[in-house]
Amino acid sequence: MDLSIKGLSISPSSTLAIDAKAKKMKAEGLDIIGFGAGEPDFDTPEHIKRAAIAAIESGFTKYTPASGILELKQAICNKFKKDNGLDYTPEQIIVSNGAKHSLVNIFQALCNPGDEVIIPAPYWVSYPEMVKMADATPVIIRTSEHSGFKFSVQQIKQALTRKTKAIIINSPCNPTGMVYSHRELAEIADLAVEHGIFVVSDEIYEKLIYDGYEHVSIASINDKIKEQTIVVNGVSKTYAMTGWRIGYTASNSEIAKIMGNMQSHATSNPNSIAQKAAEAAINGEQDIVNDMVSAFITRRNYMVKRIHSIPGLSCVTPNGAFYVLMNISKFIGAEIDGIEIKGSNDFADALLEKAKVALVPGSGFGIDTHVRLSYATSLQNITEGLNRIENLLNKVNR
Repeated sequence: MDLSIKGLSISPSSTLAIDAKAKKMKAEGLDIIGFGAGEPDFDTPEHIKRAAIAAIESGFTKYTPASGILELKQAICNKFKKDNGLDYTPEQIIVSNGAKHSLVNIFQALCNPGDEVIIPAPYWVSYPEMVKMADATPVIIRTSEHSGFKFSVQQIKQALTRKTKAIIINSPCNPTGMVYSHRELAEIADLAVEHGIFVVSDEIYEKLIYDGYEHVSIASINDKIKEQTIVVNGVSKTYAMTGWRIGYTASNSEIAKIMGNMQSHATSNPNSIAQKAAEAAINGEQDIVNDMVSAFITRRNYMVKRIHSIPGLSCVTPNGAFYVLMNISKFIGAEIDGIEIKGSNDFADALLEKAKVALVPGSGFGIDTHVRLSYATSLQNITEGLNRIENLLNKVNR
């Protein structure tokens, strides 16, 4: 019996796979240090929980409009105006079941068979697969540590073809933590406008930014690029609400209508209770953001310093999000306790098996010479995990 050729071509999420494997090992009683999860280790704030409980107790448990309730859409519009200097109306906002769902909606709305979407690598693991799910072709631009893991306008020009439909920008970036400047975004905006290309701007880590860097939404550069940009955001990372599954997009009205129509058939509305919680999160006190940023800076600084102290390892200091992309290239070709290291998958397997440390291989991000560590875990766990990594790698003959 033949199954979907497209479906068979889609790879599973490596980040979710490593997290699931680590949790299974923990459930079996093993002492695992997990650097894999892409979620804050903070609890959802009390006022957000109370809003959800109030929604349940008031009977707000029925269907809502498929693209989200008006009150939440208006809160999102107010947020865009306040934080990004962007004017949107509720009709231009689509609320979905997480930012991942928002991205799936975008590519389904934009792409036709044969279209190409430019993606800088290292990239979030799901971008290429989402593009393929929309019958389009991911076009990967390789970046390097030397460029701060950011692509240039010249690289984009070289990748352009008559089939190019969109460019993906993720700032702050998962997995690199790099942040694009206003000047860099303005150059990309000019190119996109010149060639009539859409920009998909994933800004889910917008609030988690450090070292005096400033988040700039490319849609705020000018009205022309705003018309061609679909902004993606959500409450998961900013308010420690990963399990609540609320993401949203802002775009021109035509694109929003297409996405809303598609969502009405695919999933109907996002969870009604989670929508009320998200409204409280966006409208309410923002103390959790400052608390998380402060903790993440401390953890990041420690992690980066320790990585550089371990012979053979290095990393670029991230400016946002909560990940470090660690360079393991000096261990490729070596053997770790009987495991030959041919790439990042072998390195990650060796650390999980021999040191009981879970991290994500860079192969899923399009960079097999690196692995990703999340510092969205306690400083105690970070210290213990890096101790284990150092102890294991000190035994390696390179």
